[in-house]
Amino acid sequence: MPFVSFERTGGSIERIATDAIIIRPNSIRDFYAFEQHVKTANENRGREVPKQWYEIPVFYFTNHTAIFGQDDVIPYPIGSEKLDYELEVAAVIGKQGRDIKPEEAEDYIFGYMIYNDWSARDIQAQEMRVGLGPAKGKDFAQSFGPYLVTPDELADKHTGRAGVYDLQMIARVNGKEMSRGNWKDLHWSFGDMLARASAGVTLYPGDIIGSGTVGTGCLLEITKGQGPYLQVGDVVELEIERLGILRNTIAEKRGKS
Repeated sequence: MPFVSFERTGGSIERIATDAIIIRPNSIRDFYAFEQHVKTANENRGREVPKQWYEIPVFYFTNHTAIFGQDDVIPYPIGSEKLDYELEVAAVIGKQGRDIKPEEAEDYIFGYMIYNDWSARDIQAQEMRVGLGPAKGKDFAQSFGPYLVTPDELADKHTGRAGVYDLQMIARVNGKEMSRGNWKDLHWSFGDMLARASAGVTLYPGDIIGSGTVGTGCLLEITKGQGPYLQVGDVVELEIERLGILRNTIAEKRGKS
Protein backbone atom coordinates (compact mmCIF):
# COMPACT_ATOMS: atom_id res chain seq x y z
CA MET A 1 0.00 0.00 0.00
CA PRO A 2 1.48 3.40 -0.97
CA PHE A 3 2.64 5.98 1.52
CA VAL A 4 1.69 9.64 1.24
CA SER A 5 4.08 12.40 2.26
CA PHE A 6 2.41 15.36 3.97
CA GLU A 7 4.94 18.10 3.20
CA ARG A 8 3.66 20.50 0.56
CA THR A 9 6.01 20.83 -2.40
CA GLY A 10 3.98 23.36 -4.37
CA GLY A 11 0.81 23.10 -6.42
CA SER A 12 -2.58 22.02 -5.16
CA ILE A 13 -3.39 18.48 -4.03
CA GLU A 14 -7.12 17.91 -4.21
CA ARG A 15 -7.63 14.26 -3.29
CA ILE A 16 -5.33 11.34 -2.74
CA ALA A 17 -6.95 7.90 -2.99
CA THR A 18 -5.00 4.86 -1.77
CA ASP A 19 -5.70 1.50 -0.19
CA ALA A 20 -4.53 2.99 3.07
CA ILE A 21 -3.77 6.70 3.09
CA ILE A 22 -1.16 6.38 5.81
CA ILE A 23 0.70 3.18 6.54
CA ARG A 24 2.76 4.31 9.52
CA PRO A 25 1.83 7.73 10.90
CA ASN A 26 4.20 9.06 13.55
CA SER A 27 1.43 9.13 16.12
CA ILE A 28 -2.34 9.13 16.55
CA ARG A 29 -3.89 11.31 19.24
CA ASP A 30 -7.63 10.71 19.50
CA PHE A 31 -9.66 13.37 21.28
CA TYR A 32 -13.08 13.24 22.97
CA ALA A 33 -14.54 16.42 21.51
CA PHE A 34 -18.25 15.91 20.66
CA GLU A 35 -20.42 16.90 23.63
CA GLN A 36 -23.46 14.81 22.67
CA HIS A 37 -21.41 11.61 22.59
CA VAL A 38 -19.75 12.45 25.91
CA LYS A 39 -23.08 13.23 27.57
CA THR A 40 -24.77 10.06 26.33
CA ALA A 41 -21.81 7.86 27.21
CA ASN A 42 -21.86 9.21 30.76
CA GLU A 43 -25.64 8.94 31.06
CA ASN A 44 -25.40 5.29 30.06
CA ARG A 45 -23.02 4.82 33.00
CA GLY A 46 -25.38 6.66 35.37
CA ARG A 47 -23.22 9.73 35.84
CA GLU A 48 -22.79 13.32 34.69
CA VAL A 49 -20.08 14.66 32.42
CA PRO A 50 -17.01 15.45 34.56
CA LYS A 51 -16.55 19.21 34.89
CA GLN A 52 -12.95 18.76 33.75
CA TRP A 53 -14.19 17.81 30.26
CA TYR A 54 -15.36 21.41 29.80
CA GLU A 55 -12.03 22.77 31.04
CA ILE A 56 -9.59 21.03 28.66
CA PRO A 57 -9.79 18.92 25.49
CA VAL A 58 -8.57 15.42 26.39
CA PHE A 59 -7.10 12.67 24.22
CA TYR A 60 -5.43 9.29 24.35
CA PHE A 61 -2.67 7.78 22.21
CA THR A 62 -3.69 4.79 20.11
CA ASN A 63 -1.86 2.20 18.00
CA HIS A 64 -0.28 3.98 15.02
CA THR A 65 0.90 0.70 13.44
CA ALA A 66 -2.48 -1.08 13.14
CA ILE A 67 -3.66 0.90 10.12
CA PHE A 68 -6.35 -0.21 7.64
CA GLY A 69 -7.80 1.46 4.57
CA GLN A 70 -10.68 1.32 2.14
CA ASP A 71 -12.26 -2.15 1.73
CA ASP A 72 -9.76 -3.77 4.09
CA VAL A 73 -11.00 -6.63 6.26
CA ILE A 74 -10.89 -5.76 9.97
CA PRO A 75 -9.65 -8.50 12.34
CA TYR A 76 -12.13 -9.43 15.04
CA PRO A 77 -10.27 -8.67 18.30
CA ILE A 78 -9.25 -11.78 20.21
CA GLY A 79 -11.15 -12.18 23.48
CA SER A 80 -13.99 -9.84 22.51
CA GLU A 81 -17.68 -10.34 21.77
CA LYS A 82 -18.53 -6.64 21.55
CA LEU A 83 -16.90 -5.11 18.48
CA ASP A 84 -17.99 -1.55 17.71
CA TYR A 85 -17.30 1.17 15.14
CA GLU A 86 -16.70 4.85 15.94
CA LEU A 87 -17.56 7.56 13.42
CA GLU A 88 -14.88 10.27 13.57
CA VAL A 89 -13.02 12.80 11.46
CA ALA A 90 -9.23 13.02 11.51
CA ALA A 91 -6.88 15.89 10.73
CA VAL A 92 -3.41 15.20 9.34
CA ILE A 93 -0.59 17.51 10.39
CA GLY A 94 1.20 19.07 7.43
CA LYS A 95 4.09 20.94 8.99
CA GLN A 96 6.09 20.88 12.19
CA GLY A 97 4.73 22.94 15.06
CA ARG A 98 4.97 23.41 18.80
CA ASP A 99 2.82 25.44 21.21
CA ILE A 100 0.38 26.14 18.37
CA LYS A 101 -2.28 28.77 19.07
CA PRO A 102 -5.88 27.75 18.32
CA GLU A 103 -6.33 30.57 15.82
CA GLU A 104 -3.18 29.45 13.94
CA ALA A 105 -3.97 25.74 13.92
CA GLU A 106 -5.39 25.58 10.40
CA ASP A 107 -1.98 26.58 9.03
CA TYR A 108 -0.70 23.21 10.33
CA ILE A 109 -3.47 20.99 8.96
CA PHE A 110 -2.69 19.39 5.62
CA GLY A 111 -6.07 17.71 5.20
CA TYR A 112 -8.93 15.71 6.64
CA MET A 113 -10.15 12.13 6.29
CA ILE A 114 -12.70 9.74 7.77
CA TYR A 115 -11.56 7.83 10.84
CA ASN A 116 -13.05 4.60 12.22
CA ASP A 117 -11.70 4.04 15.73
CA TRP A 118 -12.65 0.37 16.11
CA SER A 119 -13.40 -0.64 19.70
CA ALA A 120 -13.68 -3.91 21.63
CA ARG A 121 -16.16 -2.66 24.22
CA ASP A 122 -15.94 -5.58 26.65
CA ILE A 123 -12.14 -5.45 26.77
CA GLN A 124 -12.20 -1.66 27.00
CA ALA A 125 -14.63 -1.72 29.94
CA GLN A 126 -12.58 -4.31 31.82
CA GLU A 127 -9.27 -2.51 31.53
CA MET A 128 -10.64 0.98 32.22
CA ARG A 129 -11.98 -0.15 35.59
CA VAL A 130 -8.34 -0.28 36.63
CA GLY A 131 -8.06 3.45 35.93
CA LEU A 132 -5.99 3.31 32.74
CA GLY A 133 -6.82 2.95 29.10
CA PRO A 134 -8.31 2.49 26.64
CA ALA A 135 -5.48 0.24 25.48
CA LYS A 136 -6.12 -3.33 24.23
CA GLY A 137 -9.73 -2.38 23.63
CA LYS A 138 -8.48 -0.06 20.87
CA ASP A 139 -5.19 -1.73 19.96
CA PHE A 140 -6.15 -3.91 16.99
CA ALA A 141 -7.36 -1.60 14.20
CA GLN A 142 -7.63 2.00 13.00
CA SER A 143 -9.23 2.69 9.60
CA PHE A 144 -8.67 5.83 7.51
CA GLY A 145 -9.76 6.96 4.06
CA PRO A 146 -10.88 6.71 1.37
CA TYR A 147 -9.51 10.19 0.59
CA LEU A 148 -7.31 12.81 2.14
CA VAL A 149 -9.13 16.08 1.41
CA THR A 150 -7.36 19.42 1.66
CA PRO A 151 -9.07 22.35 3.43
CA ASP A 152 -9.53 24.38 0.26
CA GLU A 153 -12.11 21.81 -0.93
CA LEU A 154 -14.17 22.41 2.21
CA ALA A 155 -13.85 26.19 2.45
CA ASP A 156 -17.48 26.95 1.57
CA LYS A 157 -18.59 24.79 4.53
CA HIS A 158 -16.32 26.43 7.10
CA THR A 159 -18.14 27.58 10.24
CA GLY A 160 -15.68 30.24 11.32
CA ARG A 161 -14.21 28.01 14.04
CA ALA A 162 -10.78 26.54 13.40
CA GLY A 163 -11.08 23.17 11.67
CA VAL A 164 -14.87 22.98 12.02
CA TYR A 165 -17.15 22.46 9.00
CA ASP A 166 -20.88 22.08 8.42
CA LEU A 167 -20.72 18.55 6.98
CA GLN A 168 -22.97 15.56 7.61
CA MET A 169 -21.55 12.37 9.17
CA ILE A 170 -23.36 9.01 8.71
CA ALA A 171 -22.65 5.40 9.68
CA ARG A 172 -24.29 2.34 8.12
CA VAL A 173 -24.06 -1.36 8.94
CA ASN A 174 -25.02 -3.71 6.10
CA GLY A 175 -26.64 -0.77 4.33
CA LYS A 176 -28.79 0.29 7.28
CA GLU A 177 -28.25 3.76 8.68
CA MET A 178 -27.25 3.57 12.35
CA SER A 179 -25.72 6.98 13.11
CA ARG A 180 -26.07 10.55 11.91
CA GLY A 181 -24.38 13.71 13.14
CA ASN A 182 -22.55 16.80 11.94
CA TRP A 183 -18.93 17.90 12.11
CA LYS A 184 -20.04 21.39 13.20
CA ASP A 185 -21.30 19.93 16.50
CA LEU A 186 -17.75 19.74 17.87
CA HIS A 187 -17.52 21.34 21.30
CA TRP A 188 -13.73 21.51 21.05
CA SER A 189 -12.54 22.72 17.64
CA PHE A 190 -9.55 21.28 15.83
CA GLY A 191 -7.87 24.56 16.78
CA ASP A 192 -8.42 23.70 20.44
CA MET A 193 -7.25 20.13 19.86
CA LEU A 194 -4.03 21.12 18.11
CA ALA A 195 -3.26 23.69 20.78
CA ARG A 196 -3.64 21.05 23.48
CA ALA A 197 -1.74 18.38 21.57
CA SER A 198 1.21 20.68 20.80
CA ALA A 199 1.53 22.24 24.26
CA GLY A 200 5.14 21.69 25.24
CA VAL A 201 5.71 19.09 22.50
CA THR A 202 6.30 19.10 18.75
CA LEU A 203 3.79 17.87 16.19
CA TYR A 204 5.30 16.53 12.95
CA PRO A 205 4.03 16.09 9.39
CA GLY A 206 1.96 12.90 9.24
CA ASP A 207 0.79 13.02 12.86
CA ILE A 208 -2.95 12.36 13.12
CA ILE A 209 -5.45 14.15 15.36
CA GLY A 210 -8.81 12.40 15.80
CA SER A 211 -12.00 14.19 16.79
CA GLY A 212 -13.54 11.46 18.90
CA THR A 213 -16.96 10.01 18.17
CA VAL A 214 -19.73 12.22 16.81
CA GLY A 215 -23.05 12.10 18.66
CA THR A 216 -24.85 8.77 17.98
CA GLY A 217 -21.68 7.59 16.21
CA CYS A 218 -21.24 4.15 17.78
CA LEU A 219 -23.30 1.16 18.86
CA LEU A 220 -22.33 1.59 22.50
CA GLU A 221 -24.07 4.94 22.53
CA ILE A 222 -27.20 4.19 20.53
CA THR A 223 -27.93 0.84 22.23
CA LYS A 224 -27.02 2.07 25.74
CA GLY A 225 -24.30 -0.54 25.87
CA GLN A 226 -26.66 -3.46 25.33
CA GLY A 227 -25.86 -4.18 21.68
CA PRO A 228 -26.22 -6.00 19.41
CA TYR A 229 -22.64 -5.34 18.37
CA LEU A 230 -20.88 -6.06 15.08
CA GLN A 231 -20.81 -9.61 13.78
CA VAL A 232 -18.51 -11.53 11.45
CA GLY A 233 -19.18 -10.51 7.85
CA ASP A 234 -20.83 -7.19 8.68
CA VAL A 235 -20.02 -4.34 6.31
CA VAL A 236 -19.49 -0.98 8.02
CA GLU A 237 -19.66 2.22 5.99
CA LEU A 238 -18.72 5.58 7.46
CA GLU A 239 -19.62 8.59 5.35
CA ILE A 240 -18.67 12.21 5.81
CA GLU A 241 -19.92 14.74 3.29
CA ARG A 242 -17.09 15.77 0.90
CA LEU A 243 -14.73 13.15 2.43
CA GLY A 244 -16.30 10.07 0.82
CA ILE A 245 -17.35 6.69 2.24
CA LEU A 246 -14.95 4.48 4.21
CA ARG A 247 -15.97 0.82 3.89
CA ASN A 248 -14.70 -2.19 5.84
CA THR A 249 -15.82 -5.79 6.45
CA ILE A 250 -15.47 -7.71 9.72
CA ALA A 251 -13.24 -10.79 9.51
CA GLU A 252 -13.78 -14.28 10.93
CA LYS A 253 -12.94 -14.64 14.62
CA ARG A 254 -9.65 -16.31 15.48
CA GLY A 255 -8.03 -17.55 18.62
CA LYS A 256 -9.67 -17.61 22.03
CA SER A 257 -13.01 -15.79 22.24
